[in-house]
Amino acid sequence: MGDATVAVSDSTWTDEVENHKGFALADFWAEWCGPCRMIAPTLDELAREYGAALKVVKVDVQENTEIAGKFGISSIPCLILFKDGQEIDRVVGVKNKSQFKAWIDGKMAG
Repeated sequence: MGDATVAVSDSTWTDEVENHKGFALADFWAEWCGPCRMIAPTLDELAREYGAALKVVKVDVQENTEIAGKFGISSIPCLILFKDGQEIDRVVGVKNKSQFKAWIDGKMAG
């Protein structure tokens, strides 16, 4: 877990994401997932770069099965972008920083 991302759980999800005003990016991941660990530093960089404009949270799907089930997470890493607590888009798999940034910027502008 990076210093700019926030770990959320089944019990903190509502406060951290659903009640968040603005944009939030949820990274659904697991410790055993190599691709998840590979993108973690990139997500931490993005969290620092976007600052208050984008809250980046991490959800360990092994420990938080309720939230993973609610969003139908079947493949990880899965990143879901929220605006004011509502899902607006998702991507599954590994992307590089510029690809993630283009996706986020496009959705935040739209």
